[in-house]
Amino acid sequence: MQRSLERSHTLHFCFDPPCDSIGENYSAMHPSAARVFVFTLVLLSFCPQQSQGAVAAGDWLIDGHSFVAKVHASADGRDLELANGLIRRVIRLEPAAATIAFDNLMTSAALLRSTRREAVIELSGRKFDVGGLVGQPIHNYLNPKWLDGMAPDPNSFHFSGYYVGRTQSRFAWQKHTNWLSQDLPWPPPGASATLIFKSPTNSPAVEAQVHYELYDGLPLMAKWLTLSNAALQPVTVDSVVVEQLATVEPESIVDGTAANFRGVYRELEVFSDYSFGGNMTGNADAPAIHWNSDPLYTTQVHYERKTPCLLECSPPIGPGVVLEPGETYESFRVFELVHDSTERERRGLALRRAYRALAPWTQENPILMHVRSARPEAVKLALDQCAELGFELVIMTFGSGFDLENEQPEYVAQVKELADYARSKGIALGGYSLLASRSIGPADDVINPLTGKTGGARFGDSPCLGSRWGEEYFRKLRQFFEKTGCNVLEHDGSYPGDVCASTSHPGHLGLADSQWKQWKTISGFYQWCRGRGIYLNVPDWYYLSGSSKCAMGYRETNWSLPREQQEIIERQNIFDGTWEKTPSMGWMFVPLTEYQGGGAAATIEPLKEHLPHYETRLANLFGAGVQACYRGPRLYDTSETKAVVKRWVDFYKQHRAILDSDLIHLRRPDGRDWDGWLHVNPRLSERGLAMFYNPLEQAIEREIRLPLYYTGLDGKAVVQWEDGRRATVQLARDYSATVTVRLPARSRAWVTVHETEN
Repeated sequence: MQRSLERSHTLHFCFDPPCDSIGENYSAMHPSAARVFVFTLVLLSFCPQQSQGAVAAGDWLIDGHSFVAKVHASADGRDLELANGLIRRVIRLEPAAATIAFDNLMTSAALLRSTRREAVIELSGRKFDVGGLVGQPIHNYLNPKWLDGMAPDPNSFHFSGYYVGRTQSRFAWQKHTNWLSQDLPWPPPGASATLIFKSPTNSPAVEAQVHYELYDGLPLMAKWLTLSNAALQPVTVDSVVVEQLATVEPESIVDGTAANFRGVYRELEVFSDYSFGGNMTGNADAPAIHWNSDPLYTTQVHYERKTPCLLECSPPIGPGVVLEPGETYESFRVFELVHDSTERERRGLALRRAYRALAPWTQENPILMHVRSARPEAVKLALDQCAELGFELVIMTFGSGFDLENEQPEYVAQVKELADYARSKGIALGGYSLLASRSIGPADDVINPLTGKTGGARFGDSPCLGSRWGEEYFRKLRQFFEKTGCNVLEHDGSYPGDVCASTSHPGHLGLADSQWKQWKTISGFYQWCRGRGIYLNVPDWYYLSGSSKCAMGYRETNWSLPREQQEIIERQNIFDGTWEKTPSMGWMFVPLTEYQGGGAAATIEPLKEHLPHYETRLANLFGAGVQACYRGPRLYDTSETKAVVKRWVDFYKQHRAILDSDLIHLRRPDGRDWDGWLHVNPRLSERGLAMFYNPLEQAIEREIRLPLYYTGLDGKAVVQWEDGRRATVQLARDYSATVTVRLPARSRAWVTVHETEN
C-alpha cells in the first residue's frame, strides 16, 4: 500500500454527547454524565522509522499480502534462496551447505558478517559440524569473492540434497470461532526448505535434516533440526546447536561487559518454543537463545573481544536423548524476526504480529469468571449470571475445592453434570490445577544435582514430570477432560525448567535428559489440549506450545490496596503488558471479594455499594480488550449492578474485533493526568478505537494526539463519537489526529475511527 504524504488540514468539532450511564437515576449521580468534547483533528508529523524503499513498496504492518514467501535455486544451482520481499536467506550448496547471506530487505541491510555451520551436534561424546565453510580471512564482513576460496570441514556432516514445500502445522488446533475476532490461518502460510546431511565416515550412521520455514507477509522465519538413527546401535544426542549466526554487531562499544550492549538495537529478534521459567514477559533470550561473544572475531572494536554478536540456539542442558535404531529426534524451533526500526511501538507491533501468526489460538479472547466455590449450587449460580450477562467461560478457581486429580466416579459424574449444564448455557467450564511449586515427596520431586536431594528448584520444591507421580498426573488430567467434557484448564506453576538428577524416575534416564523430557511432557500435553479445544490459562510463556493466555503482569498483593489505587495500577499493568502481548494474550485479575487482605477499603463486594469503582474496572479492562479473572461468588447483586456489567460486556462485543486488535500506547497512567490507548487494525472498517481516562478529582481539557498511521487510512476517514455522531474528515501527510477532550472528574470516554464508504 502506497501512503500519500501530500496534504495537511486542521478540523474542529464540538459536541455535547449524551450521558453514558445505565439509567436516569444512576446517570444523575455519575460524574461522566455531563462531559463535553472539542475535537481538533490536526495531522502532525508522524512517520515510523523505516526506509524510503519500504514506504514506496508498502508497509507490511499495514498490508503484507504482496510479500509472498518463495524458495528457489540460483541459475547455476550453487545457491538456495528463501525470500519474501521483506527478508532473504541465501544458502550456498557447493562445496558445502552454509548460510552466506541473511538480508533485511526492508532496510537494505546485511545481518550476516561471517558464515558458520548450519548446526552443531554431539553424538555419543563426539561433536560434529553440520555443513559450514571455513577459511574466511576476517569476520567483520563477508565478501562474496572469498567464498570460492573457502572449504568445508572434512569431518562435518556433508550436504546431500534438499526439498522444498509449504509450511506445515506444528500440531492440531480446534478453533473456538465465537471467541475469535478474526479467522486466522493455521498453519501460517509460507514456504519451506529442508536440507539433508549425511554423516562423515567413521561416525554413527545418522542423517541430519535442517528445516527452514519462511512466512508470507512477515519478516519472520523458523528453523529446527531432525536427526534419524540409521545405525544398528543406539546413539545418544548429547547436545545440539540448532542455529549459529555470526551477526552484525548492533552497536559499537569499545569497553565494558556484555551488560553494556542493548538488545533494543538488534535488527534480529530471536525466540523459541523451548521457553519456560515461570516468566510472564517475553522470554527472548532464555533459555535456548544465547547471544555470545565470537572467538573468531579478533578484529572487532571491543577491547576484550566480547561483543555479543554470535547467535547460538541450544538448550542449557542435553537433550541427552538416546536414539534407538530407526528412531528420530526433533529439536525445538527457533523463530527469527527481523526489525526495520528501533522505535519501541513498531518493534512491539512486529513481535505481536509474529505471535498472532505462530500462535493464533492466543487471539481467542473469552470473557471469563473465576467462581470462588466448586459446589454445584455455587457453580450454577455463576453460570446463570454469566449467561445473562454474556460471559463465555467459567473457571472453578484456586481454593474453590475443584480437584482435577479426583478419579472418584461420583465426583467425575458431578463435574460432568456441571459441564453439560454450562454447555447448555453456551459457556465453557473448567478449573484450576497446581503443578509446580509444591512437593509430592522424596521419591517424586526433582533431585538437585548439587546436593543429591530435593529442594533448590525454581519454586523451592517441585515434582518431576518424569516421576511415577508425574506420569500418573498427566494420565489423570487427560482422563478427566475426556470423561467430564470440561474444556478449560488453568494450569498454575507450569513446568519451569527444573532439572532432575534422579536415575530411578521412569520418564527420564538421568540429569542430562531430564529437562528435555519434562519439557516434551508439558508441551505435548498442551498440544493435546489445543487439538481438543481445551482453553489454557498458563502463567508462563508457553504460547508457542499451545497455551492460550498468560498473566498480563501484575503483583497479586496490589489487589489488597485501596480501590482507588487499584484503578490506576490496573491500567499501568495493561499499558506495560501490551508492548509484547496482544490484548488477548494476557489476563488481569478483579477480586470481587477480599483477596490477600486489605479489608473494606480494598473490597468491591457488596458490588452495589461500590458501583462507580466496579464500572471503572470494567471500563479499564473491556476498553483495553483485556479479559480479567472476575473472582467471586457472583457478577451482580442488584439490577443496577447487572445493567452496568451488561453495558460494558455489550460494548466489548459490539467492538470486539477492534478491541482485540493491536494497541498503540498513548500515555502511561500515573494518576497525575489523563491516560489512554488506541486500538488499530487496517483490515477492519472500524479502523481505530481510542480510550481516554481521567483519574483526577477535577474536570480536565487536553489535546491528545492520535497516531493513525497503523489504521492504514489515507485521504479520508470517518470519526464517530459515543452518541453515534459521525463526521468525514480529510487526512494529511502525517496520519495523526489531535483530539481536544474535556473529561469530567474520574470519567472516561472513547471514539472510533472508520474508513469511508467510498
